[in-house]
Amino acid sequence: MIELEGVPELVDPVMVAAFEGWNDAGDAASTAVAHLDKEWKGEVFAALDAEDYYDFQVNRPTVFIEDGVRKVTWPTTRLSVVRVGGDKPRDLVLVRGIEPSMRWRSFCNELLGFAHELGVELVVVLGALLGDTPHTRPVPISGTTSDTDLARRMDLEETKYEGPTGIVGILQEACAHAGVPAVSLWAAVPHYVSQPPNPKATLALLNRLEDLIGVRVPLGELPEDARAWQVGVDQLAAEDTEVAEYVQSLEEARDTAELPEASGEAIAREFERYLRRRDGGGPGGHATADGGEGPAGTPFLRDNPSGRTRPPKPPKAGGDDEESSED
Repeated sequence: MIELEGVPELVDPVMVAAFEGWNDAGDAASTAVAHLDKEWKGEVFAALDAEDYYDFQVNRPTVFIEDGVRKVTWPTTRLSVVRVGGDKPRDLVLVRGIEPSMRWRSFCNELLGFAHELGVELVVVLGALLGDTPHTRPVPISGTTSDTDLARRMDLEETKYEGPTGIVGILQEACAHAGVPAVSLWAAVPHYVSQPPNPKATLALLNRLEDLIGVRVPLGELPEDARAWQVGVDQLAAEDTEVAEYVQSLEEARDTAELPEASGEAIAREFERYLRRRDGGGPGGHATADGGEGPAGTPFLRDNPSGRTRPPKPPKAGGDDEESSED
């Protein structure tokens, strides 16, 4: 039995989860939850027992010194709660951790136990995958669910994926069996520039989450980081003719595929979203996933602490895909 002493009664709570590892290309999903936790000053109220779910030879504990005392941080999954005010207050339960090494069913059941005790009405799991998408275009975000009614009400795709899955897919399936409404939001990260961080993908996930659950997300420096990331990748791609040509081919394929979407209905949806953000936005404005319409300021290039590296060469024809889309 899970007892949550000290956790206040929550208002229309939504659980938002992300896990480092296979489902987190460019660290986009885990960074999105970390951003919510930071901006809303989340309070950790529970942590899963690391001994139950993690292989410490795969996910090593770390040692640090605090006030002269040597301490150890164990890899685990932590839960925090944030109170979102405004005209329509809604609280979030944030789940942030590492994809477990073992006992996935028990792991999901434990998270669902917390969801039940807290009265969670919806579970949203964030993920990111590598794809054939150009960095110069808006980040594709797909929203999926296995619930037919939820797909219709929230304008989501009903998942048809078959193949290997990660903890995101398993948690969504566990929610379905438990009768808990669950949604997965996936960001597609360019495979030729997959190294983290990817603030543009993180920003796109947060924008889609904002639309889905009806809350205003404070973006902080993310819009500027997204523009800086794109400027940096533009410069690196321009230094390599092969990569530049490959990016151009991805742009052409993407633009051709999206031509049918340039309908009156699609334009109307985007205009309504723009109006909602403009009317509810605070100082600094609200950025789109492609790095436009954000706070004042010009794009800048931040130094990568790990050193500037060229994007990897595009894969040769006939090569195996690194990762495929799932739930």
